[in-house]
Amino acid sequence: MSIPGLSDWLDKPQGRYLLEWEQAAFDQMVADVFGYNALQVGMTELDLLRANRMPFRFCCGASAPADVLGHEFELPLASASLDLVLLPHVLEFSRQPHQVLREVERVLVPDGSVIISGFNPLSLWGAWRVGARRCGGFPWMGQFRTAMRIKDWLALLGFEVLPARFGCYAPAAASATWLERWRVLDRAGPRWWSGCGADYMLHGVKRVHGMRLITPKWREERRGAKALSPIAQRNGGEIKKSEE
Repeated sequence: MSIPGLSDWLDKPQGRYLLEWEQAAFDQMVADVFGYNALQVGMTELDLLRANRMPFRFCCGASAPADVLGHEFELPLASASLDLVLLPHVLEFSRQPHQVLREVERVLVPDGSVIISGFNPLSLWGAWRVGARRCGGFPWMGQFRTAMRIKDWLALLGFEVLPARFGCYAPAAASATWLERWRVLDRAGPRWWSGCGADYMLHGVKRVHGMRLITPKWREERRGAKALSPIAQRNGGEIKKSEE
């Protein structure tokens, strides 16, 4: 998925401010997810899997630089082939956000993880977007959705969703100087209005209900062998008596 204006925005003070928090949050969350294959969908300019220790980590996008070319709503990957999928701001800018999550559920193994980042409409940035989206620039032209709505979508697909993380409580100031002055809110925000950060992170785990490990029935076979022994002895005794 290619997002117009993303690269330019990431070089601006707002982009650097948000990316600083988001990169640190991704580093913490992916470090404890284990497996063999990890995928990052979108924002291929960034290495958001750098802290993960899986042997095979790659990214998917509609254009270079991407290891695999493909759309986020139609991943060119086999079912149950991935242990971790990252969706950095994919759902806000995809034409088919529900299909994106269905594809993620398809390619994940049981107990596989998906980590999603998104812009929070219930924040100072969400309030700023009401007027700023008219300009059509990134990220204001995206469809901001609450963390609770994304949790509901994941729950319908059978995911267990861990508590959300919120960050970036400063207003969407265009100046680096003003962003630095407002950073005091980043210290107070998690305590006083934790759900009002401009950015949130969700971690969902795919659960497959009704699975049961099938093991050999060694005990039943042993019981059967013991049950045959006295019958064989009785039969043997009857044969001997008849011969006498």
